[in-house]
Amino acid sequence: MVTLILIFLFLGPHWINFNDKPAERTPHQTGVIVYPEGNNFVYQIDAAAVKGSDEGGVREQLEGIIEPIAGEIELLRIETVRDKDGQITAYKVLVVKPY
Repeated sequence: MVTLILIFLFLGPHWINFNDKPAERTPHQTGVIVYPEGNNFVYQIDAAAVKGSDEGGVREQLEGIIEPIAGEIELLRIETVRDKDGQITAYKVLVVKPY
């Protein structure tokens, strides 16, 4: 019986299609990239994730995107990243955790 189980385990995948492929993932599904800057962190967020038009709305949405990742935070600086045509492509947000 053990021999049959071992044969099935080692030779089965060659003849039987189990359809067991890893799930495909696209990197940065949320459009957020995090990297350190000194003692703080910079979060680069894709502009497509932010729908606000005024500064207050953009700030609230950026906090809403970052807080589930980092917990309670304080935004120190928000910098817009623009392409050569002047369109906003991303936001770089310098974040510090309050103590």
